[in-house]
Amino acid sequence: MVAAESAWTLAFNRFGLGARPGAVRSGDPRQALLAELSAEEGARIDRPDLLSTPKILQAVYDDDWRRKQERDRQDAARLAMRAMPAPSVAALLPPSPLDAPPPPSMMNEPRPEQQIFRAEAQARLEQACSAPIGLVERLTAFWSNHFCVSVAKSGICRAAAGAFEREAIRPHVLGRFADMLRAVEQHPAMLNFLDNAQSIGPNSIVGHNNHAGLNENLAREILELHTMGVGSGYAQTDVTQLAYILTGWTIVGRDGKLGEPGAFAFNLNAHEPLAATLRGRLYVEDGVAQGEAALADLAREPATAGHVATKLARHFVADAPDPALAARLAKTFRDSDGDLAALARALVADDAAWRMPAAKVRNPWELTVAAYRAFGRSPSDAGPALASLDLLGMPLWQPGGPNGFSDDSVAAWASPEGMKTRVELAARFAGQIKDAPRPAALLEDVLGPTASSATREAVARAETREQAYALLILSPEFQRR
Repeated sequence: MVAAESAWTLAFNRFGLGARPGAVRSGDPRQALLAELSAEEGARIDRPDLLSTPKILQAVYDDDWRRKQERDRQDAARLAMRAMPAPSVAALLPPSPLDAPPPPSMMNEPRPEQQIFRAEAQARLEQACSAPIGLVERLTAFWSNHFCVSVAKSGICRAAAGAFEREAIRPHVLGRFADMLRAVEQHPAMLNFLDNAQSIGPNSIVGHNNHAGLNENLAREILELHTMGVGSGYAQTDVTQLAYILTGWTIVGRDGKLGEPGAFAFNLNAHEPLAATLRGRLYVEDGVAQGEAALADLAREPATAGHVATKLARHFVADAPDPALAARLAKTFRDSDGDLAALARALVADDAAWRMPAAKVRNPWELTVAAYRAFGRSPSDAGPALASLDLLGMPLWQPGGPNGFSDDSVAAWASPEGMKTRVELAARFAGQIKDAPRPAALLEDVLGPTASSATREAVARAETREQAYALLILSPEFQRR
């Protein structure tokens, strides 16, 4: 009985997002995880209040245009006042300096990207808190971090980061890697984040007319991070050739000359017209098909299977994953032609994924969601959760670079400063809890037989209920998975 209960706790913590009060723990936890992988709704978030990327970017474009018009109007007004005769100027000028900041206007209004970001964050948080176990949401977070964009890049990225996850990641979490790869690289958020919208073929019409240049950022990260991985055998010439192949992959501007504003488009006039050779293969396809063919081949590279499998094992099981486990996952990836549902099932079915001790430290997103779930909460306002993520060093959709947040959990999240912040936030969170189960009962629901005697004693001896809740959140069994 104890072994079965421990397995359920491991299922919730290692593979999911933590248990909730009253969570059902009957039957085989592996079968429950597999059932979550087979659920019809999958990872999708379909809500009428969340807009498509083109509609989101149209709002950003329009806001930028209106703000420019306002700045131009204010600049013109200042110039006109400077040009007036001295007596008139003296009579009309306000007491503040001529170049003082403009008066309150639309320039002080919240930008649409901030409002959109909050709505997307709220939807993601609600989905994570309500998931039965949370395996599919964990997979979504894994792939969203693998193919990351950052809201710090631009207004476009800030507005579209949530839609990027909804449109390019979630529909393919249980689909094919090749389809996710294509959706990701053609999404406006990724094209903006890695500057491909400004990448011009030197021999293209635009390249000849404007002397514009090639940008290799997207091509480099596709090879280094998204597919084959560092040290897998590709060369700098492959980066350059892939960059040529991807020229013309861009975002439709406000003028709509290439299609619907804010959507992905292929600009033939910016595309390098010459055939390209990547990884020894010649690509002569026309238009966007050339890039799609190259991505499809990269998705099937043996190095891609190894890179993805190792990262998946590191994320779920151990900072230094068992090479044999990673090899078995890589074989599943290759044999299934990148079927990500098959890959997830193989992870759940592998005994090695269950044998490792709970040594990985929950990252800030996992910890924040697990805390809400432990107390049966689903917040109506994402603000406090976003603030916690910021303080813990993992601001939502804002990694420090294109390699995403680290999955080397102890090094990334267990620093003395990081643990101090966790203590402060646990106390703050516990102080806001109302109508939760008794601490002892909650401990059994959330940690079960995995709770050590030291954790049980600390919770039992707490001076207040709030202190007991904080100690539960701070226990090694809750912090690690």
